[in-house]
Amino acid sequence: MGVKQAIKNLDAFPRAEEHLLQKTQSGALVSIVGLVIMATLFFHELTYYLSTYTVHQMSVDLKRGETLPIHINMTFPSLPCDVLSVDAIDMSGKHEVDLDTNIWKLRLNSHGHIIGTEYLSDLVEKEHAAHKHDDENEHHDDADKKLHALGFNEEAENMIKKVKKALDNGEGCRVYGVLDVQRVAGNFHISVHGLNIYVAQMIFGGATHVNVSHMIHDLSFGPKYPGLHNPLDGTVRILHETSGTFKYYIKIVPTEYRYIWKEVLPTNQFSVSEYFSPMKEYDRSWPAVYFLYDLSPITVTIKEERRSFLHFITRLCAVLGGTFALTGMLDRWMYRLIEEVTKASGTRAYR
Repeated sequence: MGVKQAIKNLDAFPRAEEHLLQKTQSGALVSIVGLVIMATLFFHELTYYLSTYTVHQMSVDLKRGETLPIHINMTFPSLPCDVLSVDAIDMSGKHEVDLDTNIWKLRLNSHGHIIGTEYLSDLVEKEHAAHKHDDENEHHDDADKKLHALGFNEEAENMIKKVKKALDNGEGCRVYGVLDVQRVAGNFHISVHGLNIYVAQMIFGGATHVNVSHMIHDLSFGPKYPGLHNPLDGTVRILHETSGTFKYYIKIVPTEYRYIWKEVLPTNQFSVSEYFSPMKEYDRSWPAVYFLYDLSPITVTIKEERRSFLHFITRLCAVLGGTFALTGMLDRWMYRLIEEVTKASGTRAYR
């Protein structure tokens, strides 16, 4: 008997007789409020446990011999598609002019609506320019004679007339696609550098009349992962009665994103600074939009992780137990307050 009694004395939750328990309206109100609070906290903790968080780690970039994908989506509202070219050069000495790999151009009218699609291929461009004739040849006889006198062939003449007509109509161009370049520092730029300098002079009447206003809808160096923000997305640069060259200096950071289910997404994030150089009358260069990029020697690994079940149980016990204890204290305070008010009211009534 002594041992059993000793064990009973350790009971931290003694039971009272049923007839000794008193239920009140205030206690019921506090209980309902406490249950609502505990249910809310439970779902909050469950959501917190099921959600993932990211851990960042850094290491030396050991990748070699891979290509760097550059995703481009830009609009040039003041330049027709026929004059725009995408050129790239890297530190290895590789120089490509008027790239035609997975790049498309969309012709836009003065309101920004699409009026035609062209694949960036030298052959397609040349055939298109050579075989498309203007129906109003008689109206342009004088212009044709002038161009012939300057030594331009028929293809160049058609090109000049076509572009001038597009400029008069307010045509623009949207350039989008993917460039695959070597994984070394370099630059790519969008400009009128693909044109013969004399043709460009005949079209624009000088470098100061080339308007390289542009909107960057998307510029990235790989697929996107959750939480990635590309700083140039949504950039708008509009020039009014001036011209010049835009240069974006980009620092690319190789990145690996590891999902919770162990899938690895290789990509890149970047930071950027911007510089604009106004065009002067005596400048020999032509306006362009340059993207000069360099790669960081450090790779960032971002891993998704989930909190442990033990951590979830610990937090759940803490918030539910704390709420239960707090509602118990509140019930006792309310009961005593109501009891004191009732006693005071009864004393005054007796007097």
